[in-house]
Amino acid sequence: MSRQLAEMGVHQCVEAVKTGRLSAVNLAQAALDRIAERNPAINAVTRSMRVRALQEAAALDARIAAGEDPGPLTGVPYGVNDLFDVENLSTTAGAARLRKAPAARADAEAIRRLKAAGAILVATLNMDEFAYGFVTDNARWGITRNPSDPGRFAGGSSGGSAAAVAAGLVPFALGSDTNGSIRIPASLCGIYGTKPTHGSLPMEGVYPFVHTLDDIGAFARSASDLALVDAVLRGGCGDDLRSLSRPALLGGWFSNNLAPEMSVALRRLSAALGEIPVVELPDVDKARSAAFLITAYEGGALHREALAADPLSYDPATRDRLIAGAALPEAVYREALAYRHVFGEAAAAALADHDVLIAPAAYGPAPRIDDPFIPIDGKPQPARANLGLYTQPISFLGLPVVSAPLAGKGLPLGIQLISAKGRDAALIDFAEGLEARGLTAGRCMTGSISHDRK
Repeated sequence: MSRQLAEMGVHQCVEAVKTGRLSAVNLAQAALDRIAERNPAINAVTRSMRVRALQEAAALDARIAAGEDPGPLTGVPYGVNDLFDVENLSTTAGAARLRKAPAARADAEAIRRLKAAGAILVATLNMDEFAYGFVTDNARWGITRNPSDPGRFAGGSSGGSAAAVAAGLVPFALGSDTNGSIRIPASLCGIYGTKPTHGSLPMEGVYPFVHTLDDIGAFARSASDLALVDAVLRGGCGDDLRSLSRPALLGGWFSNNLAPEMSVALRRLSAALGEIPVVELPDVDKARSAAFLITAYEGGALHREALAADPLSYDPATRDRLIAGAALPEAVYREALAYRHVFGEAAAAALADHDVLIAPAAYGPAPRIDDPFIPIDGKPQPARANLGLYTQPISFLGLPVVSAPLAGKGLPLGIQLISAKGRDAALIDFAEGLEARGLTAGRCMTGSISHDRK
């Protein structure tokens, strides 16, 4: 049954439970079994939620037997990264120093919404400490490995979430994205992910990092699954549903330093879409620098007291960057915030003519763990700090972005689909259109689905 779960998406799980072909307990147990079997090879899961998951699944089955419809995500197992409050568990934010923190008194709002829709939480998932990194190399919980090639990184900071979905441990998962922490691991693992319009999804009960840029979002193996989960997280909030149909490629900064296979893949995508125009945004390097400064300043300020009291409890790689951020003058931070308006006007002008901007999510395939560098301007640079080369300038603007996996052979490659604020649902719909044409494709395992209730 665990193998069958790996072949099922969100919609298939819901259909199987609602029609009685499988029970919610079947699916929860299959997810737990799959985690036990597969997780040792990839290290995506930090805690399995066996007791909670089976109790909630049994209660869901009882409601179905009584004739109720538990909701649009009935019986679907899922996981969340360690930033989310889970009732009766410590919220570690991936940090060893918080592993014995007081247990959360309630679930995060996003988890409450998913539970109300019938989803079953089965696991918490690995991440970079305090979400400050792009590779999920955690000093306490270890490195999360890429299901496509365990010798490579899964990306970060929400790498455990991406790897869990890509490996078929769960049909969907939640993570957070400040500067690319959903988009990068989605790209490197070959699945879909979303950074929503800033502030449009509930952040209550999510451990903070950079309030100006932080958002939560979902991972899934198909765009249609992503759409369903995103709609539940929005809680019925309105969105601009007008279709998007005028794409353009972002050039300049976004075409430099790419791996050859990514350059080829983008040219093929453009040709398939009718040789779409190329647009350049000005001074992208300044936007990336401004996003970096905002991140450093706000992150440093958040941790200043804890760093002063117990600096050795932090991962050194995280600690040093937080200390540097805490030392930044406020005037530098204010200048970085002010530049967002300037860069935002340039992006708005581009989106007035082209309602979807397409850019790489990462320079190319996942870097190797034994060679943790990427080339920038001909020199190797640490992947942990620099995989956000193409995501950070977009994060800076608070625009909705869908990370979509490009179809093709070889290691996964992913793109960012970017649109104007409030166009989240339409953007996911655009991704569904690309998927339907075979231009994007998640790493979903295929095969038949059992119709018994074993």
